[in-house]
Amino acid sequence: MTYHLRRSVAALAAASTVLVGATACAEGEASGEGARSLEIDYATYNPLSLVIKDQGWLEDALAEDDVDVTWVKSDGSNKANESLRAGAIDIGSTAGSAALLARANGSPIRTIDIYSQPEWAAVVVGPDSPITELSQLEGKKVAATQGTDPYFFLVQALDAEGVDRSKVSIENLQHADGATALQNGAVDAWAGLDPIMADAQTGGAELIYRNIDFNTYGFLNATEEFLDDEPELAQVVVDAYAKARAWVQENPDEAVTILAEEAGIEEDVARTVLTERTNLDFDHVPGQAQLDVLKTVGPLFVETGDVEEQSQIDDALEVLLDDTWAAKADAAKVG
Repeated sequence: MTYHLRRSVAALAAASTVLVGATACAEGEASGEGARSLEIDYATYNPLSLVIKDQGWLEDALAEDDVDVTWVKSDGSNKANESLRAGAIDIGSTAGSAALLARANGSPIRTIDIYSQPEWAAVVVGPDSPITELSQLEGKKVAATQGTDPYFFLVQALDAEGVDRSKVSIENLQHADGATALQNGAVDAWAGLDPIMADAQTGGAELIYRNIDFNTYGFLNATEEFLDDEPELAQVVVDAYAKARAWVQENPDEAVTILAEEAGIEEDVARTVLTERTNLDFDHVPGQAQLDVLKTVGPLFVETGDVEEQSQIDDALEVLLDDTWAAKADAAKVG
C-alpha cells in the first residue's frame, strides 16, 4: 500500500510538471521568446530513461545550445501515448504494440530507437490462488491496462490457450492499480508489468503464464512535428540512449540502484528486472525484427475493436519505424 501511495504521489507530481511546462510554453510564445525545449518522458519500465535522467547527460549535452530539458513521468505506454498525442512530450517510451496502436489510430508518431527487448509482461495471480492455468480464468476478473503490452499479452495468451475472451471480465486498470486490485482480492488475476510485477512476486504473487514471444519490444517514439522541427535534438536523445545502453551493461550495480530508487522497490527485485528480464544486447535500430512482431500483433487490434480496419494497421506499419537516427547513434557525442 505504501508503494502504491508513493506511485500515486509521483503521478500527481508528473501531471503538475506537464501543466507547468504547458503554461511556460504558452507564456514563452506570447512573449515572443525563442527558447528551445525538449519534453521527454521517463518510466520505470524503461530503465535506460532512468539512467539518462539520473546522469544528466541530456542537460549537459544541450546546455551550450540553451535547450531546456523537461522530464515527464509515464506510468504506462497508454499514458506516454496520451502525452505524445497531446503535445505534452516530444519523445516518449512505449511497448511496440502500443506504438502501433497509436499510429494506427492517427497519432502522428514515429519510432526512432528500440530501447529494450524485455520480458516484462505475464499473467499473475495472488498468493495461494487456486488458479494455476489460463483456462480457469473463465468467469473471472482480470486486471489489464488497455493499449499496453500486458493487455495484448493477455489477449494473445487467452487465444493461444483456447480461452473464450468473452467469458473473461477484463478490468481496465492502470498497472499499479491492477497490482493493488490483485493484492486486495478485487480481481482474480492481473496482466502484470515489470518492475511492479517483479515486486509483487516478493509478496507471493505467482506468474502462471509467461511467453517472451508475446512481449513486444520497447519503442522510443517521437512526434513527427518534433522530428521535422528539431532533428538534431532527436539525434542527441538517441545518442544518449546509445550511451545508456552501454553504461547499464558496464555498470549493472549502479543501474540496479537507480531503478530500485525510482520504482520504490528492493534492489534484488530491480536486479531481476534488469538482468533476467531485460535484454540490451541486441540491434537497437528499428527494422525487420520489430516489423515481424508487429505484423503478428496488429490483427489483434481489429479483433478487439481497438482499431476499426486492418488497412489502418497496414498503413501504420509503412511509416512507424524510422531508422534515420538510430543508424547514426554515437554514444561518444554525449557526456
